[in-house]
Amino acid sequence: MAISKKAGKKGVSGLLGGGGGGAKTQKVQKADWSEGFKKKKAAGVPDMTLLSTITNEAINDNLKQRFNNQEIYTYIAHVLISVNPFRDLGIYTTDILNSYRGKNRLEMTPHVFAIAESAYYRMTTEKENQCVIISGESGAGKTEAAKRIMQYIAAVSGGDGSGGGIESVKEMVLATNPLLESFGCAKTLRNDNSSRHGKYLEIMFNGLGQPVGAQITNYLLEKNRVVGQIEDERDFHIFYQFTKGASAEQKEAFGLQGPEAYAYTSRSGCLDVKSINDVSDFQETIRAMQIIGLSADEQNSIFRVLATILWLGNVEFVEGDDGNATIADTGVTDFAGYLMEVDPQQLQKVLLTRIMETQRGGRRGSVYEVPQNVAQASSSRDALSKALYNNLFEWIVSRVNVSMKPQQNPEYVIGVLDIYGFEIFQDNSFEQLCINYVNEKLQQIFIELTLKAEQEEYVNEQIKWTPIKFFDNAVVCSLIEDKRPAGIFATLNDATATAHADPSAADNSFIQRSNMLATNPNFEARGNKFLIKHYAGDVLYNVAGMTDKNKDTLLKDILELIEGSKDDFLHTLFPEKVDHSNKKRPPTAGDKIKASANALVDNLMRCQPHYIRTIKPNQHRSPTEYDDKAILHQIKYLGLQENIRVRRAGFAYRAEFSKMIQRFYLLSPATSYAGDYIWDGDDRSGCERILTDAKISKDEWQMGVTKAFIKNPGTLFYLEGERDRYWHTMASRIQRAWRAYVRRKVEAATKIQRFWRNQKESLVYARKRDYGHEVLASRKERRRFSLLGMRKFMGDYLDVGGTSPQGEMLRNAAQIGPAETVHFSSRAELLVSKLGRSSKLSPRFLIITDKAVYFVVSASKEGRVTTSLERKIPLVTIKTISMTNLRDDFVALNVPPCEEGDPIFTCAFKTEMMCVILTLTGGNLNISIGSTIEYLKKKDKRAQITAKKDEAVRGDAVYKSHTIAVGSGEPATSVSNPMPPRKPKAKKAAKATPSSRPTNRPTAKTLPGATKPSAPAAMATMPSAPTATKAPAAVKTPAATGASRAPPSIPGRGAPPPPPPPPAAPAKEMYKALYAFAGQPGEINLVKGEEVEVKEKDDNGWWMVVKNGQEGWAPSNYLKLIESAPPPPPPPPAARRPPPAAPVLNGSLSNASTPPTSRPSSTIGSKPTPAIKPKPAIPAKPSVGAKPAGLGGKPPVPSAPKIAPSGAGKKPGAVAQPAAATGQMDLAAVFAKRAQQARGE
Repeated sequence: MAISKKAGKKGVSGLLGGGGGGAKTQKVQKADWSEGFKKKKAAGVPDMTLLSTITNEAINDNLKQRFNNQEIYTYIAHVLISVNPFRDLGIYTTDILNSYRGKNRLEMTPHVFAIAESAYYRMTTEKENQCVIISGESGAGKTEAAKRIMQYIAAVSGGDGSGGGIESVKEMVLATNPLLESFGCAKTLRNDNSSRHGKYLEIMFNGLGQPVGAQITNYLLEKNRVVGQIEDERDFHIFYQFTKGASAEQKEAFGLQGPEAYAYTSRSGCLDVKSINDVSDFQETIRAMQIIGLSADEQNSIFRVLATILWLGNVEFVEGDDGNATIADTGVTDFAGYLMEVDPQQLQKVLLTRIMETQRGGRRGSVYEVPQNVAQASSSRDALSKALYNNLFEWIVSRVNVSMKPQQNPEYVIGVLDIYGFEIFQDNSFEQLCINYVNEKLQQIFIELTLKAEQEEYVNEQIKWTPIKFFDNAVVCSLIEDKRPAGIFATLNDATATAHADPSAADNSFIQRSNMLATNPNFEARGNKFLIKHYAGDVLYNVAGMTDKNKDTLLKDILELIEGSKDDFLHTLFPEKVDHSNKKRPPTAGDKIKASANALVDNLMRCQPHYIRTIKPNQHRSPTEYDDKAILHQIKYLGLQENIRVRRAGFAYRAEFSKMIQRFYLLSPATSYAGDYIWDGDDRSGCERILTDAKISKDEWQMGVTKAFIKNPGTLFYLEGERDRYWHTMASRIQRAWRAYVRRKVEAATKIQRFWRNQKESLVYARKRDYGHEVLASRKERRRFSLLGMRKFMGDYLDVGGTSPQGEMLRNAAQIGPAETVHFSSRAELLVSKLGRSSKLSPRFLIITDKAVYFVVSASKEGRVTTSLERKIPLVTIKTISMTNLRDDFVALNVPPCEEGDPIFTCAFKTEMMCVILTLTGGNLNISIGSTIEYLKKKDKRAQITAKKDEAVRGDAVYKSHTIAVGSGEPATSVSNPMPPRKPKAKKAAKATPSSRPTNRPTAKTLPGATKPSAPAAMATMPSAPTATKAPAAVKTPAATGASRAPPSIPGRGAPPPPPPPPAAPAKEMYKALYAFAGQPGEINLVKGEEVEVKEKDDNGWWMVVKNGQEGWAPSNYLKLIESAPPPPPPPPAARRPPPAAPVLNGSLSNASTPPTSRPSSTIGSKPTPAIKPKPAIPAKPSVGAKPAGLGGKPPVPSAPKIAPSGAGKKPGAVAQPAAATGQMDLAAVFAKRAQQARGE
């Protein structure tokens, strides 16, 4: 069964409470096999095996509740009960059809699509033929059910429709419905579209479950309907479609008029039906003919025969003076003869006379032409019409079979039987006897396959169960078909043979002979009638005319007339030639029915059956009426009560031990290991172990002699779900291992990237810090917090250049335009002069851009705080930055004389601020560090601030009266502390997960019924491994795969001749690395001067390089083709790295620093790094993180000189102009310098 529930669901460990205990005991709940029914609030029970009371009345009440709730389908185990709703409930849409695809029957609500899915799934998985037997009385919905079965199979088979042949077969199978409905269905009192024939459609499939052909077998066409119907019924649909929808050319050629003009179609007084549109149906019939492949000439011949039948029906006979029949209007016979392409006079002669031959002693005697009376002539006319239509219908069926003939040998078949059901009328004749006989045979199949055979199997398999009594209708079938003792058909044949000249005499002979059947308890003779006790009820048959209908032979005169026709199509319909010397009695209608029914039974017995029992809720085709009495009668003769009893007492599933193991051996660790079968015991014990390990309660299954029996269908559903879950679990394990591998790669790459980013940032901060040490030149005592190793130089501490509310407010207050870039911002305290008092520090906001230094002040005015620009100092006007040599934070910016004077302020990040100004001004100003700070207090008033040590002052410096008092700080020669190491993370201890599997891989065994150890059916289509080893091969990355595997030899061919010697391998082109290259994941590292091989050249500037067996991408501009054979000279020694350049602003290097890829590269030599095109996505390798968009070209090195590390040779306070970085930082050189400094300290 197809299982669609998601596997791996936690908390489901078994079906019944028989599981073994563990450390944690969990209550195991029985699988709810009716879970699919809970999706919709259903009336009654969806499966009548769950009824608390099993009676016909309880069954009827359940069906009635569901019918009133618009739920027409109900189960009895695997049998579907369908109640005709007489309306469209919208339950056959494409969405509903797709919802049943691949679903277990018990997952979804009862539906005909579930039966079709079960048949198709079992055919494809169990590799057995299937059939769907649809039974029920006329008007119960059998034809509709058959159409829905074909609709579903056509939708789910054939894959994606890539094969044109498969699609054409599916289209032709669906096209048979309107074609055969037109020629084989008619309007009756019970049903507007009643099947008046039986049809067994066999859809043939290949091994992939795709339809490759089809075949239709026709049964019991009601040809008497062609010539007469009871009141308010109609002839076959095609006559009304043809007369109403024919084209003008057809009407002209065949002399067509409306259906009211013909006796055969107007005699019953019903020409139109509300639910039928004859004109549109005729167009659909024409379209079906075209799909089937009927040519225009074949279609024209079919319509000619139909017109012939209609005109023959208009031939009227009147009684002449001599009492013989004469034709009232010879013009009708003339036109009928024209359509048949025979001599009209010969047609009149055949209808009015009959050839009689006398015999004496077995020898041929005299031949006489005997005139016929009106009744006999009408009988001859009707016999010709019935023969024409019957043979035409059989030819159409055979022609359809030719069109749907499989082009390849089919492997499997799904049969759909649609035959009209049991009939009980006021006047029952030979037709009802044949119909009811076939239904008796179908009921016998149902009994044998579902009831009798099931009980016999339980006995043979020694299964404990309670036997159920049921009605076996084999006695009724014997009563009708047996020859010894003679049954009804044999008795009819004898009566027909002894009194063939007079039909009434033959009927009387049958009545007399039928008295011998009175000993049968199911037969009662009642004068000119007889009663048979069928399984569906007692039926009283009228003997009158029964022997004549049984004869079912055409007069030789009529056959000779057809032989003389010039119409080749008529010869095709009647291929048999008239043999006057043949004295053998032709087969009767009863013989044909019996042979067809037995052949049908043989076909059905070779298939796995699926049953649909249809019920007609009322006789008025009302969508709301529910006739309890009529339905109780149908429930009784369908045997639903006995079916429920057997299912309740029996077992839902049984399979041979070997098939059971093949299907479910994966569910037990004792029988499977990694998909292999490892059980050493016999098959019976293996089945027991599987069910025990699956935690199935013992009362849910029994072991027979050769088979395992499972009682509850929910148990089977659970096993199928567990099997499906096993494969989901295995797939999840593979996926989990792969995801862990990929995650490990990503995490490793992330760690490397994180380490590099940290190191890159620390190098940037180190350069800024070292630059500050160089500027101070050991002239100023340092604060302890300024020397912290984790100190980072953020620059814009107030986020003036960002988007924070405070930053935007300060930017607007300072009136900084968008063209200016903020490089530094911080809180500061400005020294403000007070009239008559000592100056006092006042809070300010300090902002430095690439153009000026801004002082912003916040003041309270009228209860509101306003922020405004207090002073703006262009950078070009700053001449000197003055600071004391103590640890205080006082700074003075010496500017040209002005009214405001030189600003004196304190800033906690004074060293960073000083470095920023130096960098922005190119180092073109002096740094004055001493015991005093000289500044202009006014335009012409110079002042001086003196710094002195006062150990009593703790914390920040104290200013008073031009004196700064501050405590001692760190020595001026102090250097910054190293970066503190990261706190190591405690590694998690590996979880010890004890495995229930054996440590050593067990030996794989051969599955029962298999020839070698193999995986279950789900894996059977996968290619086998080249060796017998079952261990999975290691997964190789694209970089590690070198040689390719040789292709396997073709089976059935001899050893190939030895290959010719391989040609000399061309010399490999070797390339030399011009620069060192440090690659990211997917790239390869290059050392300057080494030789590599280029495997693939990409146009975007990246080449696939092979080095020491490893592959990776490298920039093509870094490589140069080696022209000469001699090896390249060794690379020159690395030059000393120049002293550090100017620091980084705002955490990023200047234009000459790290390119967008953040990849470190060497700065050896004076050659610039070549520009690289954007890197391509690395193929055949999982992506790890986001790749950089590309590599930027290296800009030219600025001409500004470097800053000297000390002030030697320069006057105190003079600082050289800083320079930007000359390229990317060499990580190894920086680490080596740090190590050298550490050793020096």
